[in-house]
Amino acid sequence: MSEVGAPFAGRGRPVARGQRLQMRFLAIWIALAALLAISAVFVPRSLLPSSFLPIIPLAAFLAIVSMGEALVLMARGIDLSLPAVITLSSSILVGMAGGDDGGLLVAIAVALALSLATGLVIGILVAVFKLNPLIVTLAVSTILMGLMIWYREGVAQEASVPPLLADWGERRFLYLNSAVWVALALVVVMTFVLRRTIAGRRFVAVGANPVAAWVAGIRVTHYQIGAYAVAGLLYGIAGILLSAFIRNPTLDVGSDYLLAPIAAAVLAGTAVTGGIGSMIAVAGAALFLTQLGQILRMLDLSTAIQFMIHGLAIAIGMGLAGVRMGAVRQAFSRGRTAPRRPPPG
Repeated sequence: MSEVGAPFAGRGRPVARGQRLQMRFLAIWIALAALLAISAVFVPRSLLPSSFLPIIPLAAFLAIVSMGEALVLMARGIDLSLPAVITLSSSILVGMAGGDDGGLLVAIAVALALSLATGLVIGILVAVFKLNPLIVTLAVSTILMGLMIWYREGVAQEASVPPLLADWGERRFLYLNSAVWVALALVVVMTFVLRRTIAGRRFVAVGANPVAAWVAGIRVTHYQIGAYAVAGLLYGIAGILLSAFIRNPTLDVGSDYLLAPIAAAVLAGTAVTGGIGSMIAVAGAALFLTQLGQILRMLDLSTAIQFMIHGLAIAIGMGLAGVRMGAVRQAFSRGRTAPRRPPPG
């Protein structure tokens, strides 16, 4: 099976099941191809290297954050702490490094450790204490933003990232920004872990059916906590990459990453009911949303219309996700209700 999270649809149907999941994750690439075709007809300048290459890093940042959100959705949760954790990572980096290359590694390590710890705390509150993830992540986000406002009062207004990180943030290899290669590496690693490792398969099983996973002896709570912790780490990485890219990050550095990552995850076919997702498709969805925003700006549409079109795209994606989940559930039901061979003897 080429993607993760396929519900067991009964013996003798692995090909059909795989085809359903392939179409689920292929849909975003079809949509992206259609969007590029539309761009070529109506806004051809958006596909020029001078216009297209600069938005690739923006898609990379969105892809990294969206992968974290996708993990949480696969674990049957939701996370709205993304902007706050990105701001946390960025602020700690700028504040601790103080523009000095000598303190860069320590600042990055602390920023990532705090991002991971934030996700861990959220995961414990949700998985162990059974609190509502929407409320928990909003509360943690509010607390973090208050702490970061207080913290940045002691940091110079013109504070920037160390020159070494800023130079790395501008560096290109094969015409692509360094952040793009980091995003691609994370997509590969996350895909390998989910598809090819025991831990990845168990995580998928927990998201698909927590009760069945618990009966099978899988530590469901551990994997649910892990989803939030890894997501927090990914948000922290995005915060560092964003800081390197813009050099002088402010408290608004994460403000654009509240709903867009959820939209990207859903458009990529990630099941909001858990257990199904593809990090490769998430990367495609991030590029789709970034290019969509680019052509809307080039068409000089009003902000209101841009929001409406983005909302429509999300609604269509949610609708398609619901249709696809219905088809998978029907297949699953047929597999469970199919007559079984009686046990020998």
